[in-house]
Amino acid sequence: MDSELKEEIPVHEEFILCGGAETQVLKCGPWTDLFNDQSVKRPKLLIFIIPGNPGFSAFYVPFAKALYSLTNRCFPVWTISHAGHALAPKDKKILTTSEDSNAQEIKDIYGLNGQIEHKLAFLRTHVPKDMKLVLIGHSVGSYFTLQMLKRVPELPVIRAFLLFPTIERMSESPNGRIATPLLCWFRYVLYVTGYLLLKPCPEKIKSLLIRRGLQVMNLENEFSPLNILEPFCLANAAYLGGQEMMEVVKRDDETIREHLCKLTFYYGTIDPWCPKEYYEDIKKDFPEGDIRLCEKNIPHAFIIHFNQEMADMIADSLKDDLSKM
Repeated sequence: MDSELKEEIPVHEEFILCGGAETQVLKCGPWTDLFNDQSVKRPKLLIFIIPGNPGFSAFYVPFAKALYSLTNRCFPVWTISHAGHALAPKDKKILTTSEDSNAQEIKDIYGLNGQIEHKLAFLRTHVPKDMKLVLIGHSVGSYFTLQMLKRVPELPVIRAFLLFPTIERMSESPNGRIATPLLCWFRYVLYVTGYLLLKPCPEKIKSLLIRRGLQVMNLENEFSPLNILEPFCLANAAYLGGQEMMEVVKRDDETIREHLCKLTFYYGTIDPWCPKEYYEDIKKDFPEGDIRLCEKNIPHAFIIHFNQEMADMIADSLKDDLSKM
């Protein structure tokens, strides 16, 4: 996609209070309030991206823009941060709704179960019930997506894409064997180290470090991801990661079977979080499912350099569904 075209695509940033937690939502397209938009041009479908961990929605903006363009700019593409993974700047207003106030705080919202309920709370309070949904879960976002379908089977989901899906045996994966002791046994050491190193660091220095890091990786980001160096957000990401290692163990075959016709799984050939054998196992158990193995050596963190390729795959898969909207 042409760089000028990307810049023309509007992206609206909001910080909302969802389930009692500050939450960043990045909305690609001109629609920012689907509830109160009663015009004939109101879209009938929302494409909803659920990140991996850490759940920094800012990194998914190029992917969202590419997908928005490839779907002919007819449908909003929204990306939500995980609860506690994004803090609003001091000058940014945090929006609330009457349906989701502090009185409805979600228990253990920064944990695995709380993050799932957090996404369901957002859909309940910010998306009309009759609006069709395309869910895109990346990494542990795929686990969240399956759980959302399990808990609220009446969600009007027409398709769900599970990209590099960490939905089973996380602690047994190559990366999981390294991450499990760090996140489960030495998490508090990480917390203390992060606070001691990063809390005293001035915002200007953090911003400079992040900009330099993005330049080294040849990445552009119009929404500064300052939360990467925010101890509170990193602690919540580590807390969630620890629960992932302990609880994402057994594949939920019952939910997969129930919603198989809606699901597209996309596995990597070089993914240390869900190795190729996980693809082979699920392909054997669900031979009739849309379960794909990447042929382009795209890494687990596709959002760094492979946004266009993933957007192409999803847009192509959605052609028939979207033509009926």
